[in-house]
Amino acid sequence: MALRELSSLEKFLGSNKPNKYRTQGDKKVPVLQNNKGRPVVGLVTIACHLAKEAKRPELVGDSAESRAVVQQWLEHRITKVDGCKKEDIKTILKDLDHYLQDKVYLAGNQFTLADIFMYYGIHPLIVDLVIQEKEQCVNVTRWFNHIQHYPGVRHHLPHIAILRNSIYSSRQH
Repeated sequence: MALRELSSLEKFLGSNKPNKYRTQGDKKVPVLQNNKGRPVVGLVTIACHLAKEAKRPELVGDSAESRAVVQQWLEHRITKVDGCKKEDIKTILKDLDHYLQDKVYLAGNQFTLADIFMYYGIHPLIVDLVIQEKEQCVNVTRWFNHIQHYPGVRHHLPHIAILRNSIYSSRQH
């Protein structure tokens, strides 16, 4: 899965020549075979490396604070989302929903690698949700739908229909 995500990131970044990857260990940690020296190891490290190589530093954050937030969400993806147990999904989505309550993107008002890789990470979780479950996390589904329509992000993943039901009765308008 991680290798497909990195390949999709390369397409998003407009890379003309795809890099060579392999995996290592039981957890299949991605490794970028770098011609310029030592290999680059780990999904987050490789993603940041690719963004810098493509001269897209805004994707890793344009300030110290936003870089920290991007790193936090990338780490959250690896430690909490990847391989989460079925009973943890509701908690993960509830926490993310609460966080996105007043944000367009994970790092505030700027699209970053955090959005791309959290989208890739929660895609399998969202796919399995029924309509009522999607309606319980309106901020996540709003963000998710926005990211899946962001140009060039959804390469290897199928589109997920997000219904746009009115969440307020007509009396409240």
